[in-house]
Amino acid sequence: MAKYYIVTETGGDLLPQDTERYGIKIVPMHVQMEGETLDDGSFSPVEIFRSYERTKQLPKTSATNPHEYRQAFDEILAGNPDAIIIHLAYSAITTASFHNATLASDGAENIIHIDTKQVTGGQRAVVLKIAQFIEENPDATVEQVKAEAGKWVDKARFVFFPGDLGYLKAGGRVSNAAYLVASILGLKPLIEMLDGKLVGTKKYRGSDSKIYPQMLKEYLTENKLEKDSFFMVYSEGIDGKLKTKLEETAAEMGYGKVMWVPTGCVISTHSGPGAFGVGGFVE
Repeated sequence: MAKYYIVTETGGDLLPQDTERYGIKIVPMHVQMEGETLDDGSFSPVEIFRSYERTKQLPKTSATNPHEYRQAFDEILAGNPDAIIIHLAYSAITTASFHNATLASDGAENIIHIDTKQVTGGQRAVVLKIAQFIEENPDATVEQVKAEAGKWVDKARFVFFPGDLGYLKAGGRVSNAAYLVASILGLKPLIEMLDGKLVGTKKYRGSDSKIYPQMLKEYLTENKLEKDSFFMVYSEGIDGKLKTKLEETAAEMGYGKVMWVPTGCVISTHSGPGAFGVGGFVE
C-alpha cells in the first residue's frame, strides 16, 4: 500500500490525467448559483457565464467544508490506516478551505496540511511537483516531503488577466469607481499571486489580442521559468486564434511545449470568460 496520499481541491484545476497518474484525491469547492449550491467540476463553467448574463447576479463561490475533508480523509484511511495524507491546499488567504481542512483533521499527526499559496494552474503545478517527488522517493520522511513542498511553493509563479472586469466588480473585488475608470481608459489589470495573495501589479491598455501576447513576452523575458513546468491558463470564451498566437509567442521565447490548463467553475466565477494566465517555476 502507498505510504503517502495527496489531497487537494478542485480549485487547483488538475486535469483527469493528473489525478489518475498519481492517485490524487480531489475534494470539491462550490458555486452558489440561482438558489443552488453546486460542486465545482460537476458542471461546465459556461453555465456560470450564462447565468450571469441571464440574471445579472454573479454566482458566489464557497470553500470545501470540514465534513467533505473528513470524508475524504476517512476514505483513504479506511483502506490504509497507516497512510500519511499530504493536503496541498488552495491559497489559505483567499478561502476558508485550509482552515476547514485543519478542523477536519482535528490534530491528526498523519494528516499534513501545506499551503501552496497558489490557485488554479499554480496550485496544480505545485501538486504535481510533490506527487512526482513522492513517486520517485516513496521512502522519504515527512520532513523531506514538507521541505520539498516548501521549495516549490517558494519557486512557483503565476499571473493572469481576468477575462471580464465586470465579474471582479460584481464579486466585490474592484470598486465601482475603479471599474468605471478602467472601462473608460480601456485598462486591464494584471493579477499576480504574491505570497498567497491576489495582487494587481500592472495595468495594460488595449485589446486582448494585443495585451495578452505583450504580457506573455514581457513576463517570460523578466522571469526565467523552467521549460518543463511552464503552463498557460485560460477560461472558456478566449478566442481560438488568440490561443494560437500565444503559443507562437511562447515558442519564440523558447517555450515550445505548452500545457494549457482550463479554469474550473470556481476560478471562472471570479475571472469571467476569456481570462488568460501564465506560470511555472523560476529556475
